[in-house]
Amino acid sequence: MSAETPATRSQFTDKRLLFRAWRGSRPFWAGLFILLGGIPIIYFPYANLQIGHLTLAMATTAGAGSLIIGVLLIVLGISLWFQKHVRVFAGVAAILLALVSIPVANLGGFVVGFLLALFGGAMAVSWAPGEEPAAGPAKTDRTDEGGAPGAMAAGGANEPNDLSGTSPSNGANGRHRA
Repeated sequence: MSAETPATRSQFTDKRLLFRAWRGSRPFWAGLFILLGGIPIIYFPYANLQIGHLTLAMATTAGAGSLIIGVLLIVLGISLWFQKHVRVFAGVAAILLALVSIPVANLGGFVVGFLLALFGGAMAVSWAPGEEPAAGPAKTDRTDEGGAPGAMAAGGANEPNDLSGTSPSNGANGRHRA
């Protein structure tokens, strides 16, 4: 390979960059936290802990309720990845399910699942899609491009910058017109 041969990116780098772009266009981390919050909520009511020769059964009468809550949280987490327009619904539903899991599913999966689902739900509600970057350089709205102050328009209002319609020159005197 000579010094003039351009280095090609590996297939792993291409896949990683594609995943990064996909992950950045949706509430990925919120979905992951909600999904991970559902796992301990499902697991603990059906778990048997071994402490030496002592078996501690964690099964409760609300095992079906914790199974439903955990499965719903996992489905909400996955739906955030692939249906980003349901982010507010999924976030609010995850917060409500996390709160319901406290009395139903062993304190919300011993608080671990509760906190993960609550934090993920809050992230989902607060996520907003980013704006596409502008293709060209940003243009300023300055009127004094030549170094001299811009001339005032007739009536005293600077027309390009006065978009409110409330300048004293048009008689609005700080009030908006209907």
